[in-house]
Amino acid sequence: MNFVCICYGTKYEPVYVQKLYNMVQRHLNVPHKFIVYTDHVKMQKLVTGDIEVRQFPRHDLDGWWNKMQMYSKDSGLEGPCLYMDLDVVILDNIDKMAKFGDDMTFGVINDFNPSSGMYNSSIVKFNTDLTHDLIWTPFINDKTNYQRHQGDQNVMSMLIKNNEHVRVMPDEWTFSFKWYSRKEPRFAKSEWNFDQMPGAMVSVFHGNPNPSESQVEWVIQHWK
Repeated sequence: MNFVCICYGTKYEPVYVQKLYNMVQRHLNVPHKFIVYTDHVKMQKLVTGDIEVRQFPRHDLDGWWNKMQMYSKDSGLEGPCLYMDLDVVILDNIDKMAKFGDDMTFGVINDFNPSSGMYNSSIVKFNTDLTHDLIWTPFINDKTNYQRHQGDQNVMSMLIKNNEHVRVMPDEWTFSFKWYSRKEPRFAKSEWNFDQMPGAMVSVFHGNPNPSESQVEWVIQHWK
């Protein structure tokens, strides 16, 4: 299968790709190809390991909207893919995520704010045989209207709603670095304590702070 990440723009330095690759090699036993889509011209020289560097075919999308391109067959992705944002910390074996459902399952995680009613796009298992028509085609055919929404996560959630191939990964597999529990999210910064959720596979660092900015011991131990 493919393990996919995206590094477009200047938000994340190539070190984030390297750290994610290192974590995946430690925690994914399923045979896979590690692929990064990037516009960074020196990426291949700045990372080490068996990392395949690619560019998306379109160059008219900005920021997080580039993520929508991975759902297109034009991305060149074939077969089941597991995608993760660069701002995650993998804590334990993720084989269950890679094997989640079947080869045509669109696997997602619930948003960390339960009141949003959306999915979170930080971790997705997909196959372009499904997502090309389900997500990419409607998005690109009405790009101006869809980009009025807050981000790719909102659009993805909207387009996959009620599709028979969509399955939600167990909440206990992931947690928010800032809010910890989906049942009792801590929105006030004064209440953040950055605990590690026992048994979780991945911690998601949506927004700020980023993993490189954290001095929490468990983050330092795993983000390397």
